[in-house]
Parts: sequence; C-alpha cells; structure tokens
Amino acid sequence: MSEPSLVAPRRATRTIHVGRVVVGGTAPISVQSMTNTPTADIGATGRQIDLLDRAGADIVRVSCPDMDAAQAMGTLVRNARVPLIADIHFDYRLALEALNQGVQGLRINPGNIGSKYRVQEVVQAARDRGVSIRIGVNAGSLEKELLARYGEPTPQAMVDSALGHIRILEELDFREIKISLKASSVGMTVAAYRLLAEQVDYPLHLGITEAGGLLPGAVKSSIGLGLLLAEGIGDTLRVSLTADPVEEVRVGFEILKALRLRTHGVNIISCPTCSRQEFNVIDVVARLEQQLAHIREPVALSVIGCVVNGPGEAKETAIGLVGGGQGSHLLYRDGRPCGKINASELVDRLVTEVEQVAATMRHDQQELTGS
Repeated sequence: MSEPSLVAPRRATRTIHVGRVVVGGTAPISVQSMTNTPTADIGATGRQIDLLDRAGADIVRVSCPDMDAAQAMGTLVRNARVPLIADIHFDYRLALEALNQGVQGLRINPGNIGSKYRVQEVVQAARDRGVSIRIGVNAGSLEKELLARYGEPTPQAMVDSALGHIRILEELDFREIKISLKASSVGMTVAAYRLLAEQVDYPLHLGITEAGGLLPGAVKSSIGLGLLLAEGIGDTLRVSLTADPVEEVRVGFEILKALRLRTHGVNIISCPTCSRQEFNVIDVVARLEQQLAHIREPVALSVIGCVVNGPGEAKETAIGLVGGGQGSHLLYRDGRPCGKINASELVDRLVTEVEQVAATMRHDQQELTGS
C-alpha cells in the first residue's frame, strides 16, 4: 500500500564514521542509546550493551566519569557487537585513555576539557585512530559568558556554543564531527537545530534531553524529533527516557518507522479495541511485542479484534489476525485467508508465523548480498 511521504528531502551533510556505522550523507538515520550501569562494572555494563544491541541499537554511548571507567572501555569494546562512544566531561586524560582503549567515538565539548594544548592532544589521538567526535551542547550547561549575554538559555545561545566548539576543532583541521543541541524544552530544541542546520554541513545528532519517563518522554521526543526529521534534519538520534535504555531504542525506531525513514522489526497494526473484539487484543499485542522484540526484519503484522476492519488490514500485511466468532479466529498470510486459529494458540502461532517470514526475508537478503 502506497502512502504520501511526510518527509522533506534529507539535508545534505558530510559523512563521518562511528566504527562501522556511517553517519550523515545518505546513510540510514542511526539509533543510539546510553548505558546507565556503573561503567567500571564490566559485567553489568557489558550485559546492558548486549541488550541494547539485541534491541537494534546502532551505537551505544557509555559514560566515563573517572579513570576506572575509561580503562574498562577496552574490555567493553572488545566484547561489544556495536560501536561504543565514550562520554567525557572536563578531564582530557579520560578522553585519551578511552581512545587508547579502542572506543569508536567521543562525546566531548572541546571548550571544557582544558587548555588548547590538551585539546590538541585529544584531537590528534582521535585523528590517529580514525575516531569521530560529537560536540554535545546542552541548554542546562551553557557557558557562563553566553548566559550573561542572553540572560537565559535560548536557541541562539545553544547555537553560539556549538559554533564556538566547532571552531576549536576546525582550527585543528579536524572535521570528523557531529553535533547535538539538546534541551528539555521541545520548542527550544527544535528552534536550535533549525538555526544550526542553516549554518553548518556537519551531521546532527537529535534528542530532547531530560524528557521524562517512558510515556511523557516518548511523546515529547516523538513531537520534537518528528518535526525535525520531517523537515529533513537529523542523521542520528537518541530518545532520552527515565526508563530502561532498551525502551529508548524501541521508541527511536518507532519514530523512524512512522516517518518511513527506517524499516526495523515487526510493525504491529492493531485496533484500539471495543466491545466487538472477539479476543483480548490488548493482552495479545502486549505479549507479541515482548516475544517478537528480537526480530529485526521489517515484518508487517495486523491484529484486529473483529471483522469490521480486520480483513482490510490483513490484506495489506504479511500476516494478519482477524477476530472471529466462537473462539475461532481467521489467519491471513500475504493478504489471503490461510486458516483458523483457536484462542488458546493465538500468540504462539503468530510468533511462529512471523519468525518464518523473518527467516525467509533474512535468507533472501543473504542470497542477494552473498553473505
């Protein structure tokens, strides 16, 4: 089924690399998250990185608040299947150690890690290792002189901060840069990114910071990031939630899927339920979301509680379930009825069907690429 595009042409940017992940240009918009375990606890942090990888994260950021954390990055990098970014504040020695440990990206503000000589050391080490740097501007930690000039955090103050940090790196002939401009205010964040997008061609990392818990944070992020992405602005993103980091990845992909910017995982089309439902749609969908979270192939699954809209939706999806009478429900495959399912086997059967479709898609892709 074709549908009108909501998205303007993508903003043209230079490309950079975070390990094997290309950011900017025509590369897919990548989804990031961040660990929240003590980084020096290699076991706990490694397990969380693995969970984020399984959820589909393209890149994972890890905080390095002290030398123990920076030194732990070596083991974490060696065991991770996704590129890791070291998040550094104030102490340039932590950045040097993280680079020495093999991280694939840095998140720093070059203006707050020390003297020009110290910045040069970090930049040279990053250049030698082919490591990109993200400049991360946050409305809550703007430079004192900018707050004095503008009186409070503003979009222009955030942009001025970013441009100042960019100049430091450009003067050192370093341009493997991406930039973020985050605020807890959706309006301020969107305005800042719009301003900066007109002035530089570096890739932009999107996010609404301190967005709150799962529901309010997902709503704020969907609005702010959705507006920017629909305008063609944004090359990588993080949905910042006071919740399990895996949820950040899930919400990030759902935003991209809704805008048709990425196809990832199972797209469940389900009804909001009413008294016509022939099975407990809410329970079935919740269980399906949990049991199909490991699927990365873009499989469309419709789960509709009755025959009013069910057959129509089922015809547009790879697999469809339509509620029928007397506990016997209709199963669709590739838009056509293919049998009936009893209430007791709904979830198990649908999981099996989706896994079969995903396996076929995976095989076809391997045949196509020769991998």
